[in-house]
Amino acid sequence: MSPNYMRSFSEGCLRPPTVIGQFHTLFFGSVRMFFLGVLGFAVYGNEALHFSCDPDKREVNLFCYNQFRPITPQVFWALQLVIVLVPGAFFHLYAACKSIKQEDILQKSFYSGFYVFSVFLRITLEAVAFWLQIQLFGFKVNAIYMCDVGALEKKFNITRCMVPEHFEKTIFLIAMYTFTVITVVLCVAEIFEISCRRLGFLKPQ
Repeated sequence: MSPNYMRSFSEGCLRPPTVIGQFHTLFFGSVRMFFLGVLGFAVYGNEALHFSCDPDKREVNLFCYNQFRPITPQVFWALQLVIVLVPGAFFHLYAACKSIKQEDILQKSFYSGFYVFSVFLRITLEAVAFWLQIQLFGFKVNAIYMCDVGALEKKFNITRCMVPEHFEKTIFLIAMYTFTVITVVLCVAEIFEISCRRLGFLKPQ
């Protein structure tokens, strides 16, 4: 791919054709990623090391932590961010290959329809991630986790495990739910903006 295509692609990703889309990029790229990258590491970085069970043995701690965290929240949210970016990136790659200017996207029905479809995909992926997050993490992190260690052939089947910094993790969970809701609202608002521009209620930028 030529440097011009790469430049057009990067400009399209960083500066979408709508005002709300640009705000979404700013929110998504700065606030959400910064929150996950910096604060997420601070909250979850040493969780596995501080996760302890009764009896406090390495094999029990490791077994129960894997049961408690089938997937770590940082990995899940990082995958969510990457996957949600795919529809928009695919559209802007298509626009760059076709040499479509950003200001022309909303002028032609096919291009604007394709763009709206990518936004709908973004909403769908956010909704699926929201549901998966509920299934995996719930809305609250309890201080005690009851672990089933029967598979280790111990004399006991259930053991108590201490979850470190459970209150901070609960706050972080709620924040990530909130970010997902904000992103979906921005996507819906972007579709509304596109519709208004197509109908002539809003002047072109």
